[in-house]
Amino acid sequence: MQPTATVLVYSDDSNTREQVRLATGKRPAPDAPLVEFLECATPAAVLKELDRGGIDVCVFDGESSPMGGMGLCRQVKDEVFNCPPVLVLIGRPQDAWLATWSRAEAAVTLPVDPVEFAASLASLLRQKPALSA
Repeated sequence: MQPTATVLVYSDDSNTREQVRLATGKRPAPDAPLVEFLECATPAAVLKELDRGGIDVCVFDGESSPMGGMGLCRQVKDEVFNCPPVLVLIGRPQDAWLATWSRAEAAVTLPVDPVEFAASLASLLRQKPALSA
């Protein structure tokens, strides 16, 4: 059986979650594991899933409401033991410094560019061995 990675996607916008799924496909790169998505529309749902464990990478929408992905990223980096790497979706390239403040491992601008997003996600997946099998 091929290894799989679980990617948690947080956005209050179902279109943004769909952009992430479509940009990733079954796997973001030939040498990356197959991806299964876990979608969350609220910060509470994200915290519940992270507490449950088994998440390999998180993708947080920095433009989400009521809590943006960068604030949520900073919170989980402080509160979740062995927090998985986080890729933050930012509204403008000038917001990259905020992604650094949030302690995200990567940032990509919205709307999602499939090539840029897949490369960033694959890089994070290569750094962390898949937990699922």
